Amino acid sequence: MEIVIREAEERDVERILEIINYEILNSTVVYDYKERTYDFQLNWLKQKKKDGMPVIVAEGENGVIGYGTFGIFRPFDGYQFSVEHSIYVDKDFRTHGIGKQLLQGLITLAKKGGFHTMIAGVDASNERSIEFHKKFGFTEVGTFKEVGFKFEKWLDLLFMQLLLK
Repeated sequence: MEIVIREAEERDVERILEIINYEILNSTVVYDYKERTYDFQLNWLKQKKKDGMPVIVAEGENGVIGYGTFGIFRPFDGYQFSVEHSIYVDKDFRTHGIGKQLLQGLITLAKKGGFHTMIAGVDASNERSIEFHKKFGFTEVGTFKEVGFKFEKWLDLLFMQLLLK
């Protein structure tokens, strides 16, 4: 399967919305409860572009099958060189290397953007995501116990970090 990684455009919002809403309803990879609306996701994309933060998509022969983004870790001046990223891949296209291509694209963009570190906030029970990040050199730097609550259980949030050199 040939995959093209490119900058997201407004025409991609519907597929991005489908992918994130599936995760909201069915997983703990995002701690939201309610599905997002088209308008919410469109405004999100526009704000990312306005802020100079990337949103990239993985496009296959049938359209967008995953996306990734990053943004400043926290909204204070001292964090201006630290970004936190997110990657989401359509449930039917996992284990095909799409996440790897998206993360490599984000790492490249972060380096070009002059950022110093990338941070991943991962549900601590998501062993596949933890191992995925370790393959790129991310290390575990701390766990916040029971900071999330979803599906009637408390969730631990693991932070991982990659220093960009």
